[in-house]
Amino acid sequence: MKNELIEKAYAIAKERYAAVGVDTDAALEQLRNIPISLHCWQADDVTGFENRGGDLTGGIQATGNYPGKARNIDELRADILKARSYIPGTHRLNLHEIYGEFGDEQVDRDQVEPRHFAGWIAWAKEHGLKLDFNSTSFSHPKSGDLSLSNPDPAIRRFWIEHTKRCRAIAEEMGKAQGDPCIMNVWVHDGSKDQTVNRMEYRRLLKESLDEIFATKYDHMKDCIESKVFGIGLESYTVGSNDFYIGYGASRGKIVTLDTGHFHPTESVADKLSSLLLFTPEVMLHVSRPVRWDSDHVTIMNDETLDLMKEIVRCGALDKVHIGLDYFDASINRIGAYVIGTRATQKCLLQALLEPLAKLREYEAAGKGFERLALLEEAKSLPWNAVWDKFCAECGVPVGEAYIAEIQQYERDVTSKRG
Repeated sequence: MKNELIEKAYAIAKERYAAVGVDTDAALEQLRNIPISLHCWQADDVTGFENRGGDLTGGIQATGNYPGKARNIDELRADILKARSYIPGTHRLNLHEIYGEFGDEQVDRDQVEPRHFAGWIAWAKEHGLKLDFNSTSFSHPKSGDLSLSNPDPAIRRFWIEHTKRCRAIAEEMGKAQGDPCIMNVWVHDGSKDQTVNRMEYRRLLKESLDEIFATKYDHMKDCIESKVFGIGLESYTVGSNDFYIGYGASRGKIVTLDTGHFHPTESVADKLSSLLLFTPEVMLHVSRPVRWDSDHVTIMNDETLDLMKEIVRCGALDKVHIGLDYFDASINRIGAYVIGTRATQKCLLQALLEPLAKLREYEAAGKGFERLALLEEAKSLPWNAVWDKFCAECGVPVGEAYIAEIQQYERDVTSKRG
């Protein structure tokens, strides 16, 4: 799209929004400073670079067999940089522990060290990215159905040590980048069929987490993530939402809300205001569940839009961290990154452009008709002209122009991967 058309459309949009009390320039400046944490595992279907290899286990799976996935660290990094070139703003990169640089060294997960991520730290600094991190409890001979809640002391000790070491790695990442590394703990622990030991497994998980978090760090922040169920673990999840809300509120930990980890009719947006009253911060993993936690690519749907609006309405842009968590192996993986991140940003922009002051004025005066009317009219305000302006200012393709460029990258690069 030509720059003069973008500028003309933006000028009209700016005037239209001003009429309802919204400063579009201020909204763009805010959006520019809200990072999305890109998940490294979209580029290779959660394979990682651990020397053991093998299939995904632990209640998760990636579906599809689209050609051209990243096969090594160099390809993964190239794909991430290519995706970022089509995404406006400044963003972060979220790593799982299995993406360390192990080379030919046999490194089990209870032996991982910061040195295995020194290359990532240097690469991220070179490219202006800040890192977040995750422990990895799945796809390992000792994963089974239970890790941190395993009644076997040896198995439990293995995963406690792994998670402790991941926290130490996150601390080094945060120290190197001068900004806290957000370290997420999610374990798949659960049961395929009925259990009569719910309390015992949760007691063990609580004790394991207490030991893991006993060491205090200054350059990383801890998150704990729940789930409803996993594939093969449908009947019982040890780390449920209730468990982690209780743990997070009592221990001052960040609770992670994954939009795919709840029942289909639950509103994740509704949970934010409650959590923010009792936990220091909230971490979001944004995906798109279809009937179950299927981790489809995020799109600009009502659920994501409601979630972003609630962050802004709560005045919590400084307390809510936003990351992506989907792994669609059925479409072009670079395209999946771009669609999902831009969709999340579009929802954020619409949230920032909401005429909130006027809406609250109506609500405070008990003017329900006026509030609902403005909420409806705001849906058709020209936010897309503001979005185009944002993309143009950030030097990334406006509108659908990125499609052809990603197709070219596929022809030139990813299609040649065996």
